[in-house]
Formats: sequence, structure tokens, C-alpha cells
Amino acid sequence: MGVETRRQSRERRHSRVREKIRGSAARPRLAVFRSLTHIYAQLVDDDAGRTLAAASSKEAKDKAKRIESAKTVGTLLADRAKQKGVTEVVFDRGGYRYHGRVKALADGVREAGVKL
Repeated sequence: MGVETRRQSRERRHSRVREKIRGSAARPRLAVFRSLTHIYAQLVDDDAGRTLAAASSKEAKDKAKRIESAKTVGTLLADRAKQKGVTEVVFDRGGYRYHGRVKALADGVREAGVKL
């Protein structure tokens, strides 16, 4: 066994978290993926195996900073969730630390009125 890369350690943490977190139609899982330039979020119903709503920073028309963009993605996803009748979600941070862009996305979802 060699030295574990950042990606491998994140994937290991993510799988450990996913063992405990499951989403349903009543309370879907809000899954987050963070790349170097963008952030993606989607609401997943794990029972049916389908995505209910999704949003990404690629959709943002303005060239905002990354943390501001993540907050915008959170509010956009929350608006789409409310259109589908979802008011409460389970937050899956995807193995990332609850810090920076991931925290900003969660704050944006909360401010738009969806309970985490």
C-alpha cells in the first residue's frame, strides 16, 4: 500500500458517510460535489434511485467569487426543491469538510427556507 492521495481519502470518507445517510422521497439527500472551479448539488431519492433536482455554479450568469457562487447554487437548489414540494433534506457533504464553499452552499439552502 502506498501513500493515499487526496481524492482516495475523500472517496473513503464519502463512502463511510454514505453508509449512514440515506435519502427518501419525503426527505431526499442533498449531495455535494466540489471541483476546483465549480460546485454541484443535487437532491437524490435513494429509495427510487433518481435525482429530484440539481443545480450547479455553471448555471450562474454572473462571474461571482467561488463562495458567493456556492451560496447562489444553494438558493437555486432550494427554490427548485420547494417547487417539487420538498421542505426538508439530509445533507451529504460528500467527504468534504464542512467549510468554505460547502458551508456556503448549505447556508444558501437554509436561507431559502429548506431545513437541513
